Amino acid sequence: MEKALLAGGCFWCMVQPFEEMEGILNVESGYTGGHVENPTYEEVKSQKTGHTEAVLIEYDEKCVSFDDLLEMYWQQTDPTDAMGQFMDRGDSYRPVIFYYNEEQEKAARDSKRRLEESGKYKEPIVTDIEPAQTFYRAEDEHQQFYKKNPRLYAEEKRQRKEWVDERKQVGAE
Repeated sequence: MEKALLAGGCFWCMVQPFEEMEGILNVESGYTGGHVENPTYEEVKSQKTGHTEAVLIEYDEKCVSFDDLLEMYWQQTDPTDAMGQFMDRGDSYRPVIFYYNEEQEKAARDSKRRLEESGKYKEPIVTDIEPAQTFYRAEDEHQQFYKKNPRLYAEEKRQRKEWVDERKQVGAE
C-alpha cells in the first residue's frame, strides 16, 4: 500500500473522484501543514492554524500509480489559483501536491511541467509541491461528504466545474 497527500480546495469535493478510481483503498479528509496539533475544522477554516485541507489517499500501486492520481488531481483543481480554490478562499484551500519520497516529488514536478507546457490554462500554474507533513484526520461529519450530503455536494461540484471551465483556454493551440 502506498499513500498520496493532495490538497485542492475544500476536501469535500476531492474525495469522490479518487474513491471511484480502481486500486484506491481509502480516502480521508483532513488537515496538514500547520502549526496546531489536532486542529478542528473551525480552527482551520479561521485561517489561523497554517493548515491546508487535504485528502490522504491509500492506494494499491499494482492497480493505480501516483501518476494516475496526479492526472485525476489536475482535473479536480484550478492550478492557476494560489489563494484558494473556486469559491473557497485563503491558504487553507490552496492547491498543493505533498510528496512522501523522491519518486513522488519527481513525478509531481514532471506532471506540473507537462501541464505548464500544454497551454491548457491562460494563467501560470501555481500549485505548490511540498514535502508531506503530519496529517490530521478531519471530524467524522467531513468524511464521505458526497454520500452524506448529495444535493449540497452536487451543487459544489457544479460550481467547481464552471469555475475551472471558465479559466481554461478554449481552443488552445
